[in-house]
Amino acid sequence: MDLKDRFLKYVSFDTQSDESSEKFPSTDKQLALLKHLVEEMKGLGMTEVSIDKYGYAMGTIPATPGYENVPVIGFIAHVDTAPDMSGANVKPQIIEKYDGKDIRLNENTVITVEDFPELPFFKGHTLIHTDGTTLLGADDKAGVAEIMTAAEYLLNHPEIKHGKIRLGFTPDEEIGRGVDFFDVKAFGAQFAYTVDGGFEGELEYENFNAAAAKIEIQGRNVHPGYAKDKMINAIQVAAELNALLPAWERPEHTEGYEGFFHCTNLTGTVEKAQISYIIRDHDKEKFEARKTLMENVVDFLTKKYGKGVVALTLKDSYYNMRSMVEPHPQVIDKAIEAMQMADVKPLVKPIRGGTDGARLSFMGLPCPNLFTGGMNFHGRFEYCSLTTMRKATQVILNIAQLWAK
Repeated sequence: MDLKDRFLKYVSFDTQSDESSEKFPSTDKQLALLKHLVEEMKGLGMTEVSIDKYGYAMGTIPATPGYENVPVIGFIAHVDTAPDMSGANVKPQIIEKYDGKDIRLNENTVITVEDFPELPFFKGHTLIHTDGTTLLGADDKAGVAEIMTAAEYLLNHPEIKHGKIRLGFTPDEEIGRGVDFFDVKAFGAQFAYTVDGGFEGELEYENFNAAAAKIEIQGRNVHPGYAKDKMINAIQVAAELNALLPAWERPEHTEGYEGFFHCTNLTGTVEKAQISYIIRDHDKEKFEARKTLMENVVDFLTKKYGKGVVALTLKDSYYNMRSMVEPHPQVIDKAIEAMQMADVKPLVKPIRGGTDGARLSFMGLPCPNLFTGGMNFHGRFEYCSLTTMRKATQVILNIAQLWAK
């Protein structure tokens, strides 16, 4: 199947995950695409095709005869789309030869060069974008399509020399649970690559250390006419807490290696409020200092308002994979060489986020992240370059061959 047709097929599946769900996968609709991939892998002639009770779909491209002893490598992508915006009834729009200018999604929505200055890079590319009413799903169905297209090519071209290759497709990455039950031993690869990046050439093996903070605030509601020295307004306490954190250390003011505090949710009344944050930093010491600052702010407010008013739940989410990948420089070196072979300029940079690969690296499977060609993930302005997707597919093919040398 052609890469474009495969991608368009995959984005037709609504696979949105749900962070409020307590089951795994968080939504049953993810299983529809995972089961489809199982049947597709079988149809392509792959071996060891399976799907377990958690929905992890896996398959094998057998080694070329004589190359059974080279390292087993894997390629991994997630099927779920973000809870941020609907992934149902996606209507992809295709620009065959993009002119580098603003893109009108619908009567009211435009992707402008002013807001998205990377757009001119894609002049001459074939672009796929949304109709402005849903996300597209390139995160990470572009990666799924690229892996499957590369697999089909290898299976149809037995003259290409490669070792055993394992494919893995996961649910619930977008809500931070993507590898909660991933069986690294059953996967059986020594090294792997998540195909879940964005801009052409991105190669990432550093990511944020991450934590989540949830603060419950119990106020005291009293008639406002008689509230002096009695009322504790939970909304005001939440606002005070937010103001005690550094204003310039928010996502909208940071880049590169700079960490942040990001308020993701604030709800409340005078009687009760809840405020949630994600805390991020690439540097472990700075990460720990950020968590300590959050604890100190809560302690200060507790001293001010009394016990039982402010309660903090702070939980680590994942850690920087760099320490797990750097002892295996060949994983990065081969990815860089594979990009150069595909006429792609490698852009080695830190991920300002996380991937399944970060957690997998700490589970014993060193797993850097490769670009897919998708951009502006998680919203109506999402698009991807089919031209770059083809290069990503070639990079996968090149990596497979380089590990056999």
